[in-house]
Order: sequence, then structure tokens, then C-alpha cells
Amino acid sequence: MLSLSFINLFVYFQYHTAYKKDILVDLKATLSKDDITLPENFFYNIQKYKEHLFKWNKIHNMTGAKDEKTIDEFIYDAVFPVSFLPKTKNLMDIGTGAGFPGMILAIALPETKVTLVEPLTKRASFLQFVKADLKLDNVTVVKKRVEEMPSQNFELITSRAVTDTDMLLKLSENFRDENSKLLFYKGEKVYDEYEEVNETLAHKIIKTKNRHYLLLGED
Repeated sequence: MLSLSFINLFVYFQYHTAYKKDILVDLKATLSKDDITLPENFFYNIQKYKEHLFKWNKIHNMTGAKDEKTIDEFIYDAVFPVSFLPKTKNLMDIGTGAGFPGMILAIALPETKVTLVEPLTKRASFLQFVKADLKLDNVTVVKKRVEEMPSQNFELITSRAVTDTDMLLKLSENFRDENSKLLFYKGEKVYDEYEEVNETLAHKIIKTKNRHYLLLGED
């Protein structure tokens, strides 16, 4: 006769497994509804990424997001610009942290060379581990502050939750030319921030429910 504790464990396992599948299905359905084209292995790699993030987060506090629903919202937020970005040969993500948005974009854009700039050792180590485990040949992890990097031009520069727009433009000066585009993940204050920018750049703001994407260098 099965013990009550074993039955409870079995029920918990079934519920937890079904819950995880539902979460992934929700993410797939949402991205599909938005007509975002992704590689065939995107969701497999995303699931592996999430598993690693949860394990590392227990020890190293990689991100404040602790549950799978919130992580999926972060992933959606990171990957949504694939729906409107032009094809890009290379991009640099300033202050990648636990992977948002740079690592997610790298998984979504396997033909794009992605440089992830992260100064904190524990986060850079995590990014390097994910790169190796998922065999992401398009990813380079740089454990430095962006100010310490040698000059190099990128077609696209991204950043999320690092600093204000004017400072991001200063930090990116040595890594762009007149053809480069910049994508900053912002909130409602993006309009006030842009008014304080000293550069004159073509720009547009793409809004979703919880995000304002500031795309500079494109009308």
C-alpha cells in the first residue's frame, strides 16, 4: 500500500511538471501570437537557460525574479524586439546581468555575433557557463566595465536597467558610428530622458504593455 507521503510527493511532481509545461506553452503562445520568428531550438535552449538560472540564483542571487512566471515575462520582454529589429551582424549588450536582454537575444539570433559586457564576476561566470552548456558559438562574454573595453564598432547596442539614456549614449560612444543603432529597454520615463539627451538622433519608441523600447538611429 502506498504511503500518504509518497502519494503527496507524486501529486506534487505531477502538478509541478504540468505547471512548468503550462508556463512554457504560455510563452510559446504569446510569442507566436506576436508573429516573432525564432529558431527551432529557441524554447529548448530557453528551458535549459531557466534551469541554470534557478540553480545559480539560489546561491548567487543572480536576479530578483524568483518564480518561473516572472522569468518568462523577462524573457518575453527581452526577445520582443526581434519583431521589429533589422538584421544585425553584431551587437553589444551593456550590463547583461543574468542575461536580460543580451543572452536571450543571442539565443533568438544565432546568426548575430553577441558581445555580453558584465563587470560582476558571479554574473559573468554564469553567462560563460550558459554559453558553454548551450554551445552558443555566437556569444562572447566580457567581464569588464564597458568603459574599460577597447573601441570597436557594433551595428546594434542594447541595454536594460543600467542607467539613463544620456549616460548610455556616453558609454557607447566608442562602440558605434553613424550607421549604428541603439536599443534601450525603458519605462514611462523614456520621454523625459530623451528630452535631456544632448545628441540629435533619429528615434522611435515602441510600446508594449509593460515596456517602452527606445530605438535610436532609425526613423
